Amino acid sequence: MVSQTIDILKNELPLVLESVVLPDDVVTGLVLVDIINGFCTVGAGNLAPREPNRQISGMINESARLARAFCDRRLPVMAFLDTHHPNKPEDPYPTHCIAGTHESNLVPALQWIEKEPNVTIRRKDCFDGYFGSIEDDGSNVFVDWVKNHQIRKLVVVGVCTDICVLDFVCSTMSARNRGFLRPLEEVVVYSAACATFDIPTHVATHTKGALAHPQEFMHHVGLYMAKERGAKIANQLSFSEQTKA
Repeated sequence: MVSQTIDILKNELPLVLESVVLPDDVVTGLVLVDIINGFCTVGAGNLAPREPNRQISGMINESARLARAFCDRRLPVMAFLDTHHPNKPEDPYPTHCIAGTHESNLVPALQWIEKEPNVTIRRKDCFDGYFGSIEDDGSNVFVDWVKNHQIRKLVVVGVCTDICVLDFVCSTMSARNRGFLRPLEEVVVYSAACATFDIPTHVATHTKGALAHPQEFMHHVGLYMAKERGAKIANQLSFSEQTKA
């Protein structure tokens, strides 16, 4: 019954996925959003999965493979890591990903990128990596990264599809439209390397303060809303020399 309902809702919000070619004559950047233990490793914290999850595992594998392809080509990569201070809660969520803990670190499959010269690590204390990149002096680490590398195409992956990924994409599209991110032209969300969490209705009903969050449907909604804001949604990526990303 649940799967039938989700299918009905998805039919009302049809989403056409694209095969996207990453050209070799322009700079393409990769953004990894919050692929950290606190959101992805079973039992790692309050917001981590309680049991193995196929969508999250697939996201980790695809993100790691894509990161390797970008690093092999020495293309710019930025990784956002959700990191909070104990005295600064992020409502409405419980305490999570506290600075200095295992929760706020990259998952094991991606820890190798910390030593790559083309990778920029940015710890953020908010949903949106764009706003999480603002420094005290008003400068923006993400904006500077785009401009310094002359990035014209951006690929975005990570968690959660409908929260931090979507918030970042919305802000990035608005900034691009306002001319704040020149020479950025296009944002691509790679669906297979994104994931969100799952709270079935029957669980939310018996959990104080919880909202139902059906994983498959909310993942679809996140991708749909990103496309509605102007991003391309890809189910396949390839580089122009025909090697798969």
